[in-house]
Amino acid sequence: MNLESHELEELKSKIGREPTSTELQIVAAEWSEHCSYKSSKKHLKMLPMDGPLVIKEKGYDSGVLDVGDGYVITAHIESHNHPSAVEPYGGAATGVGGVIRDILSAGTRPIALLDGLRFGDIEKDQHAKWLFKNAVTGIADYGNCLGIPTVGGEVEFDECYTNYAMVDVAAIGFGKKENLIKNHAKKGDLVVLLGGATGRDGIGGSQFASDSLESEDRSAVQIPDPFIEKLIIEAILEARNEKLIHAMKDLGGGGLSCAVSETADSLDIGIEMDVDKVHTRESDMHSDEIMISESQERMLIVTDSEKLIKLQDICKKFRIDCSVIGHVTFDNKMHVKKSGKTIANISTDIVANATLLDLPSKKPIYLENIENTKSFPLLSDYSEVMLILLASPNIASKIWVYGQYDHEVGIRTVVKPGYDASVLRLDNGKFLSIKIDGNPKQCYINPREGAIGCFEEACRNVVCTGAKPIGMLDHLQFGNPKDPEIFWTFLESLKGLTDFAKDFEIPCIGGKVSLYNETPKGSIKPTPVIGVLGLIDKTPLRIQKINSGDCLIMIGNTKDELGGSEYSEYIHKFIGGKCPVVDFSDSKKNMNAVLEIIKTELIKSAHDCSKGGLAVAVSELCMTNLIGCTVSLENVPGDKLDNDKILFSESHSRYLVTFEKKNLQNLEELLKKHNVSFKTIGEFGGESIQFTADSKPILDLSVDKAQKTWLNSLKEMVMHA
Repeated sequence: MNLESHELEELKSKIGREPTSTELQIVAAEWSEHCSYKSSKKHLKMLPMDGPLVIKEKGYDSGVLDVGDGYVITAHIESHNHPSAVEPYGGAATGVGGVIRDILSAGTRPIALLDGLRFGDIEKDQHAKWLFKNAVTGIADYGNCLGIPTVGGEVEFDECYTNYAMVDVAAIGFGKKENLIKNHAKKGDLVVLLGGATGRDGIGGSQFASDSLESEDRSAVQIPDPFIEKLIIEAILEARNEKLIHAMKDLGGGGLSCAVSETADSLDIGIEMDVDKVHTRESDMHSDEIMISESQERMLIVTDSEKLIKLQDICKKFRIDCSVIGHVTFDNKMHVKKSGKTIANISTDIVANATLLDLPSKKPIYLENIENTKSFPLLSDYSEVMLILLASPNIASKIWVYGQYDHEVGIRTVVKPGYDASVLRLDNGKFLSIKIDGNPKQCYINPREGAIGCFEEACRNVVCTGAKPIGMLDHLQFGNPKDPEIFWTFLESLKGLTDFAKDFEIPCIGGKVSLYNETPKGSIKPTPVIGVLGLIDKTPLRIQKINSGDCLIMIGNTKDELGGSEYSEYIHKFIGGKCPVVDFSDSKKNMNAVLEIIKTELIKSAHDCSKGGLAVAVSELCMTNLIGCTVSLENVPGDKLDNDKILFSESHSRYLVTFEKKNLQNLEELLKKHNVSFKTIGEFGGESIQFTADSKPILDLSVDKAQKTWLNSLKEMVMHA
């Protein structure tokens, strides 16, 4: 693991001497892109990170929001792309483990997981199938062993991920405000390493994740052990209750090197440690290996000698190893010894703060004419097209995936996976709604508008449960940042997210940047994934069964925006066209209107319109309620468009609201008050999904046939190798 030559020169000039081999390894880990964010940190400052509910403390690895009555929510998102591409089961499982420890390190109990998964074309590519199957099993096994429900997520397939895997895991924690760990340390405090033994797995993992994936370096992939993690969670929470923890950090990227240097740097202290004191899995480990191993299920804790005895008792009770590996000093140095000899002694300020880069950026050539639209041949009957879309990997039901997760363990889950967003019950009578969304197809065509669209879609999803968005997590995944065209797409996405977050006053409470996501064919499409947390003060929308005679209102305009749609790319194999654009003022009006009508309890369900457009959104309502619906296209709000655009455009800020006919007048009055664009577009009944234009059916599909196709196609794709 090497520093670049200019970085080596910089290190020498900063410390005024030749670095030791251990110092080189420590700094190479901490200055890697994965740990230092050297390419992106300068720009991330533009995001709004403060708000009335945001709680900030030194050294937190997760975002913290005050949800009232003395309670807090913590949230964090992580990726494990490179390891999952090499070893999908272990890679995905350790991604879950790492993000859970970030939640734990604030002193909160992890209560829910969400995952965003992306793979190549599973219809044609056996390797993509293998990666998909094993990553899903890894996540399911790890989360299920811990008893933490996986309550939501998303799965997407695209050729740009050929021979690669994108595995994003978000975790949510919950706890009392008074129990948050207030990271602090005093001279003479002890530094304790607790949990799994340090082994040779994951050596150099963060450098491996900071370069394009060319070798199948299995030694850089960590090995998961969910049973130790479960014991660690319980031991840490007990130690927290007993007030035994002064400061805490999980061991993730960069292992001990990063955990020790970052803890010391954030608390403005020094730490002296001895590698001989670290409990290891193998007896002949070199001290450099011990410092940069990324073995899982390990936590670093600062405590004092009096509290140590109680901490050791708790570890004994849960059968977890813990070793005192060092103590706090006040010289701001990271001092590493072995057999009494110094092998590294370097200022934590130097280690923990790589020089930030200001990389060049320029608009990619491929974007010059990409938004030129293309007309597709108009059909008199779209029933066949509809069936093909319902069976397509990105639209087909994901029940095969979330059916493997225990999403009910922990008794908090109120709205299960399969709806717009997941809802969890909190101890103060409120409810938390959560969703993650991404859309690389649209982000490729227009990185700024595409990123805003992902953010708005996640907001729409939580709004459909009756929740007001209170915070967001962003996970920005791109190719090689040293390519100015790729870096431009990163900056554009970031600017879009910043504009939306500021305008809607939704603070960014945490995130992750994952770069160097390259495949043998080139860079992945820009893949920002956005998580939104929403709070419901009283009761979430109680989704009721739709019956014959119930009506359907559409809120929001459908526009001529087929760019990046499933219809354009999956049916017509066309990449390009006009990408959907969010109108901020319409978006806000529509959100507020939907939140108010949910409060009045006039409606049975609210569903957002996204992938696949209006045709797919209406079909989903029909298939989940086993009832037909007739929709007339001339009533759909928006400009007069061709039938295929009304059916399949993926314009933003649109909602489908179902209700009993008797509530129509009250609903209309409320919507008029909010000055939103809306219309009653259909009525439920019968056994087929029907869309008419000028009273002639242009799409007619039996609910039964549609549902069988939608429910079974993904499972069949995966199982039939």
